[in-house]
Amino acid sequence: MGADTEATARREVRVTDASGLRTAFVRAMMPAGRAPARVPSHSLVLEHVVQDPARLAAYDRVCGFTLRDSVPPTWLHVLAFPLHVRLLGAQDSTVRLVGAVHVRNTMTLHRPVGVGEALRIEVHAEAPRPHVKGALVDLVGAISVHDETVWTGVSTYLAQGSHVAGDPVDLPRDHFEPGTPQGLWRLKGDLGKRYKAVSGDPNPIHTSRVMARAFGFPRPLIHGMWTHAHALAQLESRLPDAYTATVGFARPVLLPGTVGYRTAAHDGGWDCAVTTKDGARPHLLMRVEP
Repeated sequence: MGADTEATARREVRVTDASGLRTAFVRAMMPAGRAPARVPSHSLVLEHVVQDPARLAAYDRVCGFTLRDSVPPTWLHVLAFPLHVRLLGAQDSTVRLVGAVHVRNTMTLHRPVGVGEALRIEVHAEAPRPHVKGALVDLVGAISVHDETVWTGVSTYLAQGSHVAGDPVDLPRDHFEPGTPQGLWRLKGDLGKRYKAVSGDPNPIHTSRVMARAFGFPRPLIHGMWTHAHALAQLESRLPDAYTATVGFARPVLLPGTVGYRTAAHDGGWDCAVTTKDGARPHLLMRVEP
C-alpha cells in the first residue's frame, strides 16, 4: 500500500480539550514491559489552538530565543507534543514514554508563524521498525493555519525492550570530528524543572534524581528538545524564513553540567554540535538547511 493510500485510510480522532490529556500522560508514564511494538493506527487532531503569549515568552527565556512576533519551530513541536503523549498513552499502544529514547528529530518551518495565529495540529505514528536495541517509532506532526501547512516534524523514538519482526534497520550516522568548542554552556541543576514548566514534558528523569538513577543515570538529564532549541537559538539572527533542522541526539546531558557548542556554515546552511566541554564527544548534532 502506498503512502498516499495509507494517509487517506488513516482515521482522524479529534481532541477537543488539550487539558484532558492528563490521563494519557499518566498512562504514557507506565512501563509497558517487553512486548511487540504496537502503536495506534489513527491520527489525532487538535483544532483552533490559540497560542499563549505569556507561556511563549517564558519558553523563549528558558531556551534563549529573543521575543518576536513569529515563533520558533521548536515551540510548535512543544504544542504538538501532548498529542505524541496521547498516542503513546493509548490503550492499544505498547510503546510508552518511559523507556522510549528520543533519538532523532527533523522539523521544517515552511513560513514564519505568528504568535497570534490559531493552529490546527495533527499527529500520527508510523508503523514501528525493528532495531537492534528494540523498535523505532516515528511520530509525524503537521501544523496548519487554515488550509496552509506551516510546520512539519518527525520525532523518532527508540522503544528499548520492544521488538518488531524483520531485519533491524539503523539510524543515519551523523559525521562528527572532535574540535575545540566556540563557547561553553553552564547548565544549572534546576534547568529541567524550568523547561518542564514551559514545555509540559512530564518525564521525571529530567527533574528527579531518584527517577534518573532508576534508569541508570547519576543525575537528571536536560530534555533533548531544550538542547535542540538552545542550539537553534544561537543561530536565530541568521535563520531564513523557511528552513529544515535535523538533529541527532548522541548522548544525554546531565544536570548540572557544562557542555561545549560550535557551528560552521555550509552550502547556505549550518552544521552545529553540542559536545562535551572538551569538544571530544557529541551530545547533539544539528544540520540546518534553507
